[in-house]
Amino acid sequence: MAATLRLGYWAAQEQYDPQRLLQYAVRAEVVGFDMIVTSDHFHPWGDTGGQAGFSWIWLASAAEKTRKVEVGTAVTTPMFRYHPALVAQAFATLDNLYPGRIFVTLGTGHAMNEIPLGFKWPGFEEKIGRLQEALEIIQKLWKGDFVTYEGKYYQLNRAKLYTKPKTSIPVYLATSNERVARIAGQFCDGILTNPRGLERFRKIVSAMDKAATRVGRDPSKMSKSMEFKVAYDIDYNRALKSAMFWATTAIPREKREHVWDPRELEALVGPEEEKKIKESWLITTDSDDIIKRLGEFLKMGFDRVYIHSASPIEERFLNLLGREILPWMREYYESLFRPVRTVAVE
Repeated sequence: MAATLRLGYWAAQEQYDPQRLLQYAVRAEVVGFDMIVTSDHFHPWGDTGGQAGFSWIWLASAAEKTRKVEVGTAVTTPMFRYHPALVAQAFATLDNLYPGRIFVTLGTGHAMNEIPLGFKWPGFEEKIGRLQEALEIIQKLWKGDFVTYEGKYYQLNRAKLYTKPKTSIPVYLATSNERVARIAGQFCDGILTNPRGLERFRKIVSAMDKAATRVGRDPSKMSKSMEFKVAYDIDYNRALKSAMFWATTAIPREKREHVWDPRELEALVGPEEEKKIKESWLITTDSDDIIKRLGEFLKMGFDRVYIHSASPIEERFLNLLGREILPWMREYYESLFRPVRTVAVE
């Protein structure tokens, strides 16, 4: 049997102010979501209409205003602006306040969130090295007493978290890279990845599972998370316009890695980026389109699905999700992975 399906509402700090996001988070729990996942940015993806609330403070407020949903980030970058020890302290405190409801997704992040604070954006090898050291530091501080750590990038000198988490905090890694997936298999509870074709997905999962097995961990307990991007409205053009808020995310990584000013990012958006948004987001007026697309992803084996909506009337879409989509997803997932019963013939 696959892991239990967990459904998350993606609270986009870049698009909405913190108060409005809290209203959506509360509503998301009411309509049936299991999780609230929020982005963790210093700069938004675009200047026009952009927001960038501090997600750790927002998470505490979201946990307080809801009753039982899990709350966590996608993606926190424990690299420059966040020393890994501060990530460990922040999420330990959150779990101390809201035990069993906190998770964190880590990744190598984006230049737009680090360079504005005076840091130089490193290359791939350094980013991977920093990420692995950060994971080691976070978990040592959560579990240990005084910790001294001598890494290539980070050091601890008899550091101790006096306020520990009350439970084991799930940690996920965001990646579409097999090497990072192997790190997840060694240290984490699963991955957040993009559904870019079944074969690519299988390679990433295989890399994670093999790494988990090598260190004596059970790969069947490793979770596979994804972000499902959708804009829904009865008027297609209105849904399309709303989705285009995220056009800057379609700028090729090799280009946007050198840009950190949201105004400059907006200026780089052209026909190719607009085309990519139409391809990577589901923009629709029909709930059956949503069901069909989600069914494809569930069959791939994702067990944590974060629904990221850029719908023009978010409250209406949340109600639709609760009424039609979420119940169907649970039922369909159960049918996919329900054990086949055999009847003995005498």
